[in-house]
Amino acid sequence: MKTLLYTLLLTLTGLTANAAPEGAAPAKPAMTKPYRHVVLFQFKATATPEQVKGVETAFLALKGKIPSVQSLEWGKNVSPEGLNDGLTHAFFVTFADKKSLETGYLHHPDHEAFVTLIKPLLEKAVVVDYVVE
Repeated sequence: MKTLLYTLLLTLTGLTANAAPEGAAPAKPAMTKPYRHVVLFQFKATATPEQVKGVETAFLALKGKIPSVQSLEWGKNVSPEGLNDGLTHAFFVTFADKKSLETGYLHHPDHEAFVTLIKPLLEKAVVVDYVVE
């Protein structure tokens, strides 16, 4: 009975049996793992070098326009394996979590404008998201 009362008292006061002793440093909050958004592009044969450069510049500009983007990097395919299936550009965007991508990025007006810009220029786009392990 004493154990039940003790547990009830701890629950009601917001304490736990494993609470840090008085004066001890509080426990660190659990760290969330970064959420990565990988985007691969193959441009249409009719896309000019200037148009491709415009897409590169516009994608990089999203970092400064959308607060939920923690980091953004990109590069052109240089793999000697020949397994890129025509995909030439890789963009790697990091968010704090999935919610940051979904609510702060995908429907952001600047991202939507970017999608409108690139659609006519793309032959293929591949997107893979993952949580860092």
